Amino acid sequence: MIHFEHIQMLWLLLLVPFFSALYIMLQVRNRRRMAAFADSDMLARLEPQRSHRRPVAKIVLLMLALACFVIALANPRVGTQIVKGQRMGADIAICMDVSNSMMAEDLKPNRLERSKRAVSNLLGQLGADRVSLIVFAGGAYIQMPLTSDYSAAKMFVEQVDCNMVATQGTAIGEAIRKAMESFGYGDRDVEWKKSGNRAILVISDGENFEDDAVEAAKEARSQGVMVCAMGMGSSQGAPIPVYRNGRQAGYKTDRNGQTVTTRLNEPMLNEIARAGDGIYIRAAGSNSGISAMMKQLDRLEKTHYGEAAFSEYESRYYYPLALGLVFLVIEVLFTEKKNKKLNLGKLLRM
Repeated sequence: MIHFEHIQMLWLLLLVPFFSALYIMLQVRNRRRMAAFADSDMLARLEPQRSHRRPVAKIVLLMLALACFVIALANPRVGTQIVKGQRMGADIAICMDVSNSMMAEDLKPNRLERSKRAVSNLLGQLGADRVSLIVFAGGAYIQMPLTSDYSAAKMFVEQVDCNMVATQGTAIGEAIRKAMESFGYGDRDVEWKKSGNRAILVISDGENFEDDAVEAAKEARSQGVMVCAMGMGSSQGAPIPVYRNGRQAGYKTDRNGQTVTTRLNEPMLNEIARAGDGIYIRAAGSNSGISAMMKQLDRLEKTHYGEAAFSEYESRYYYPLALGLVFLVIEVLFTEKKNKKLNLGKLLRM
């Protein structure tokens, strides 16, 4: 099976139809100008060696060469050989806030969907690390235990919604403690060892009303676990949509009938990150926040998880590259004008 190392480069193949259409437009314009100058019989007498097919053949050769070069840039790889290697990585617990406030739309389409995109982006950049998933609102639950199967992890993330936890609220402290449980902390059957290869990432709007999240972060750090935080929302805030039968039915109101506005609580999330000796980042439209978080997570110690099987691929870029060069050489040798003295038939008979 063929895999492309830089599959995004294949978008450059769109240049082939673009340049082809541009060439056709120029040819049509030139023929109209020539037709206004003289009729076809007169043009044939003025330019007896002119060929209509050869320029077309040359542009076809150029487009074929361009397509081959683009494919070579994408680096096609083939391989079925399985090799064994050492798997080294860290343990990362991701705590996702699924309280109703995460449905606020100050981040488009809403805070929860942006959280899911951030986690999927993060999973796409991890190497051999193991991840667990904790969802929390008024309570916290381990949605997925530690695993290195990122495909399964992304599937779990896609299924996250604000109806997963019946009790509303934002219990960040309990989520951190559940993350510690996913590492085996507190399990009598597991021998706990402090190490620098564990981290907890809290993704929330920071509106914590249930417990002492800072104390939970300090407790985790005392066991060698780093705690980081990612803020979802804006300081201006937004109302919380209310849905009935899958449709929006207004916004959440308080006892006085006033619309409730939920805002990003950055001071709280900053304090949690400081207590956990980690970093706090605010979700943004670019990937700069994810890059900063990845740099922080890369500082974790790597633990040997045993042997793992990897597929080894071999590059085959030189095949389309060579074919493109052949097309290019033929195009250069192929003249646009008719040449009675030099033609392909004579070359073949020599």
